[in-house]
Amino acid sequence: MTTDADAVRERLRTVEDPHLGDDIVSLGLVTDIDVDDDDRTVRVTLALGAPYSPTETAMAEEVREAVDGLGYDVELSAQIDRGLDPEDTVFPNVGNVIAVASGKGGVGKSTIAVNLAVGLADLGARVGLFDADIYGPNVPRMVDTDERPSATADEEIIPPEAYGAKLMSMDFLVGEDDPVIWRGPMVHNVLTQLWEDVHWGHLDYLVIDLPPGTGDTQLTMLQSVPVTGAVIVTTPQDVALDDDMSSFTCPDCGSSHSIFGEGGGERFAEETDMPFLGSIPLDPTVREGGDEGEPVVLADGDTAEALREFVSKTADMQGIVHRQRESQ
Repeated sequence: MTTDADAVRERLRTVEDPHLGDDIVSLGLVTDIDVDDDDRTVRVTLALGAPYSPTETAMAEEVREAVDGLGYDVELSAQIDRGLDPEDTVFPNVGNVIAVASGKGGVGKSTIAVNLAVGLADLGARVGLFDADIYGPNVPRMVDTDERPSATADEEIIPPEAYGAKLMSMDFLVGEDDPVIWRGPMVHNVLTQLWEDVHWGHLDYLVIDLPPGTGDTQLTMLQSVPVTGAVIVTTPQDVALDDDMSSFTCPDCGSSHSIFGEGGGERFAEETDMPFLGSIPLDPTVREGGDEGEPVVLADGDTAEALREFVSKTADMQGIVHRQRESQ
């Protein structure tokens, strides 16, 4: 029994994208089909760009099931055209660059960045975490690492690893107790050097912890790197934005108290037509995990589960961005 690409394509029409509402063939998400009769293998290339996204993982499994029964082995690969010239981008081998931002300090931005990076790595993704908060770089402490970057013979910076994620921080450059006054040109020069000199290797995700606020430093970063997605962290009062650090969970009685109000993040997300990524309780274990260098996303309990759901939804949303662009 032999088959051809058309027969495979017809079977793939049974696989739907649950977010885009059509089958993957009609959406243009099947970019190549190769049938090798000699080794009885069907190779399918899909326009999927968010590795370990629960939705894309499930879609890939449905593709396997759809082709199953033809008497051929199935090999899947994922590839998207980001429209970037590798010669012109600062991260040519990074699939997704996710910036974590906040309108002000003290809302849990770095906590979210650390748990997002570690959570993605725990799923199996190749992850980097760039602590670019020049005013308060604290990510190394939050992952309990004293290791410092090394260098290659070509003077490229090799980032250390923690919890499966490659790590670079401004703290490595200035030291924990060194006072530094950063001015605009200095910030730009240091960040540009880091973009160009750090050897990240091949990554599925690079999570960038931005400084709080919306000033020139943040704009410089966002204009310098090919950001593919963003997470906005806030507390849930009316100034709230996207991902809530929300109610306080009492460690003694287990009850929840909405000390910052409720629903600010959801309302803002709805008004701006952005996806709401989730609410993370203000649980003392989150602070303890940050202080002790043990990200809560790897722990047990409701707060850890809320963080894991946030990680999964963030990966899903990144995949939707890519697939929407590919299907247009």
